[in-house]
Amino acid sequence: MVSHQPSSHGNEPDGDTLKMQEINFDEAVESILARDPRYSREAYNFVREALDFTQKLIVKENRSQIRHVSGQELLDGIRQFALQQFGPMAVTVLEEWGVRNCRDFGDIVFNMVETSLLAKTDRDSRDDFQNGYDFTDAFRKPFWPSQKSCPVTKPVAE
Repeated sequence: MVSHQPSSHGNEPDGDTLKMQEINFDEAVESILARDPRYSREAYNFVREALDFTQKLIVKENRSQIRHVSGQELLDGIRQFALQQFGPMAVTVLEEWGVRNCRDFGDIVFNMVETSLLAKTDRDSRDDFQNGYDFTDAFRKPFWPSQKSCPVTKPVAE
């Protein structure tokens, strides 16, 4: 998924070609919520911020310009961004917003595509989000104590 590509000069690209239209974002989310109230407004804001985070990661890692982000890349960016923003509370926060699995992220993304907040290619589909990660593995396990740090106590023989 790539951000919607507005331009202040019609079809001429400018320095902001890959930024979402701020003034229309809230209105678009309102229309999404009116027809699909499963996820909170905060979930849409989070996905928008996670996409920006993911695009910056890709630019940094590949020393390239902003480019299309695949569903799998976005899921990985969402995971990293959620851990950075919410730490061990990530699952709790996401569940509060109605997000319980990667499929939910796909539904949010495609709701945003349908309102032209995001663009997609012919290769993008909701199925890209079907076999993502398990939320416990992605968001809780990183905070579990390691096996080495938990001494095992053996019962004392009598």
